Amino acid sequence: MTREYSPLTLAPLTPGSRISDATPPRRVTLDDPAIAVMTDLQHVSVASTTPEEPIEEAHAMMIRRGVRLLFVLDSGGAVQGVITATDLLGEKPMRFMQDRRIPHSEIRVADIMTPATQLEAIALYPIEGRLARFFLAAARAKAPGSEEGRITIELPISQSELALLIGASRPKVNTALSMLESSGALERNGSKIVCDIEELQAIAGAE
Repeated sequence: MTREYSPLTLAPLTPGSRISDATPPRRVTLDDPAIAVMTDLQHVSVASTTPEEPIEEAHAMMIRRGVRLLFVLDSGGAVQGVITATDLLGEKPMRFMQDRRIPHSEIRVADIMTPATQLEAIALYPIEGRLARFFLAAARAKAPGSEEGRITIELPISQSELALLIGASRPKVNTALSMLESSGALERNGSKIVCDIEELQAIAGAE
C-alpha cells in the first residue's frame, strides 16, 4: 500500500534571521524521520560570504568549502540572501557587467545574489503543533467548514506510521499525543480519535 506523506510547510524567511552556532550531530538511526539526514545548520558549520565580497572571492570560497551555495550574512550575522554557483557562473554577471559597464572584478555578491526577501524556509513546527495540524486536517476532511465542536475520526494507522507522516520519532509522537490528550485537544479510544477543533486550533496556531 502506498503511503501518503504531508508536505513540509514553507514560510517566508523572517527578516533578520540568523544561522545558529553548529554543535556536534547525534547518530542517525533507521527509525529516524527522513529530515534527520538533511543538512542541518545546527550541526554543520555554514559556508558564508558578505554582500560586499567580490564574486571572484565568493567563488573561491565555494571551491574551498566544496559547496555550491553560500549564505550572505551582514556584519551582525543576519541573513541577507544566498548566492549559488549558478549565479556566479551563469548569465547574471555578464548581464550586470553590460548594464553597469563595469569589469567582472568589480561585481559584488549583493549585485547578483538572491535577497532574503525572496527566500522561503521549511517551517518545522513543534511536534505538538504538527500533530494538531494533522488532526485538524483530518477532522475538517470529515466535516468541512467545522471551526468548533468535537469531531470523531478514524485513524487506522500505528504510531510509527503517524511518526513517519509528520517527520518525528515514535517516542516523541507518543509524548506529544499524551500532551494533546491532557490538554483536552484529543481523546483516544482505539482507532477512534475525538478531536476538539478549538483546542487543536490553539495548539496549531491556526487562525
